[in-house]
Amino acid sequence: MNALPAAVSVVEYGARRTLIVAGVMMAALLQTLDSTITNVALPAIQGNTGASTDEATWVINGYTIAVVIVIPIIPWLQSVLGRKKYFLISVIGFTAMSFLCGVSTSITELVLFRIAQGVFGAGLLATGQTILRDTFPEKEIGLSQAIFALGAVGGPALGPPIGGWLVDNVSWNYCFLINIVPGIVSALILAAFLRDPQAPRKMPMDVVGLVLLVAGVGALQYLLSEGERYDWFSDPTILACAFIAVIGIGGLIVWELRFAKSPLVDIAIFADRSLAAGVGLALILGAALLGTQYVLPQYVQSALGFTATLSGLLVLVKALPIALMTLALAPLVTRLDARYFIAIGFAFTAISSFWQGAVTTPDSGFGIFVGSLILGGAAVAFLYVPLSVAVLGAVPRERGGSASAWINVAVQLGGSVSIALLSTLIDQREAFHQSVLAGGLNVAAAHLPAFPTPAMLATIAGIVTGQSSVMAYADTSFAVALFAAVAVPIVFIMRKPRNDGVEIEFGG
Repeated sequence: MNALPAAVSVVEYGARRTLIVAGVMMAALLQTLDSTITNVALPAIQGNTGASTDEATWVINGYTIAVVIVIPIIPWLQSVLGRKKYFLISVIGFTAMSFLCGVSTSITELVLFRIAQGVFGAGLLATGQTILRDTFPEKEIGLSQAIFALGAVGGPALGPPIGGWLVDNVSWNYCFLINIVPGIVSALILAAFLRDPQAPRKMPMDVVGLVLLVAGVGALQYLLSEGERYDWFSDPTILACAFIAVIGIGGLIVWELRFAKSPLVDIAIFADRSLAAGVGLALILGAALLGTQYVLPQYVQSALGFTATLSGLLVLVKALPIALMTLALAPLVTRLDARYFIAIGFAFTAISSFWQGAVTTPDSGFGIFVGSLILGGAAVAFLYVPLSVAVLGAVPRERGGSASAWINVAVQLGGSVSIALLSTLIDQREAFHQSVLAGGLNVAAAHLPAFPTPAMLATIAGIVTGQSSVMAYADTSFAVALFAAVAVPIVFIMRKPRNDGVEIEFGG
C-alpha cells in the first residue's frame, strides 16, 4: 500500500477524553452485543415469522458474511472519507438498520436489513479500537486496549442474558430496538468531540481487488456457515464455494501485492512479523472464545432444558472476571513479558474447557458450570489485551487502522472456523456415542422383559439419545481444551518483547 502521510496527534485528556471513550464504547457494544444477542432470539424469530430453520439461520449468517467482507477494506474507507466521518456513518447506519430489523414483518425483510446492519457494523469494532489507541498517549496504550476489551470481549457475553430476558419477557424485536438509544447518544457525542488524525484523501477504487475480496471471503464464510448442514464437500454448492474461496483469496493476495496501483486491502502490512504473529494468535483466540460461546448456550438449552434467560445468565458468569481482571492487568502488560500473559491465557482456556467437559452430565445444574466459566473469563483477560497491545504497539500509528482491522478479521474468522468444526464434531460424536450405547444395551441387565413394549423402547431410545447428546457436547469441550493447550508452547516461538510499553516485536 502507498505510504501514508504522518498522522496528527489526537491524544485527548480530561472530560473530552472521557466523553470520546464513552461514545466509542457505546458504539462498540452495539456491535458486540448484537453478535450474540440474536443467537438467543433465533427460535422466537423463526416461530413468529414462520421461517424455516434454514431461512432463520440467515439472520446470523447474512450479518456475519457482511462483516467479514467489509472489515478488510475499512482502512481504505477511513482514508477516503476520513475516520470521523466513516465512524459516524457506521454508527448512524447501524442504528437505523437496527430499527428496521426490529420492525420487520417477514424473514426476508429481516435478513436483508441484517445484511445491511453487518455492512455498517463492521466499522464499529475495528475503527473504535484504533480511535481509543490514538486518544490515549503511547504510555497508556495498555489502558486504552483494556477499556476496549471490556466491550469487545465482554459484550458478546452480555448478549445472551440480555437477549434471553427480552425474548422471555418482552419480544424478540427488542433485541434490535435496544440499540436505538445508545446509537443516537454515541453519534451525538462523537460528532461533537471526535477529531480526525488525517484529512480525507482521494484514492481510486480498486475494482478488481473489491471483486476478488467479495467473492473469496464471501464464499469462504458461506462455506463455513453452511458446510456442516450440507455435508461439506459432498454438496456441489459447498464444493464450488471452496473453489471460489481459494481462487478469490489467492488472487486477491497476488493482485494487491503485485499489480494494484492503489491497493484496496493492506496485505503488505503482513511483512511486519509482529502483526503476522499477532493475527495468527488472534485467530486461535477467536476459535476458542467464539466457539465456546456458541456451544454452551446450545447445549444447556437443548440437552439440559435451560430457559433462554438462564442460559444467558450462565454466559454472563464468564463476563464478570473479564471485567474485573482486564483493567487490573492493563498496567502490567507493557511492563512485563507479554508472552507469559498470552501463555497463561491459553493454559487457563485449556483447563477451563477440560473442566467444563468433565462436569457435563444429563443432570448438570447451573452451579456446576460456574467454576470453569470463571476460569475461562480470566483466560480471556490474559489474552485479549496483551495481543492488542503487542500488535498495535508495534506498528506506526498511521497503520493502526490496518492492524486493528486484521485483528478483528482474524477473531471473526477463527470463530467461524471453530463453530463450523464444532458443529460437525457434535453431529459425528453424537452418532458415534449412540452407536456405542445402543450396541452395549443388555435387555437382562436393564431388567426389561424379553419382548419390550413400544413405549419401553421409546423410553430407552430417548435415554440413549439424551446421553449421546451430552457426551457429544462434552467432547467439544475437550477438543477446545486440546486446541488451546497446543497454543501454549507456540507462544514462546515469539521473540521476547521489549518492555518499553510502545514497540513490542514478535517473530523469529
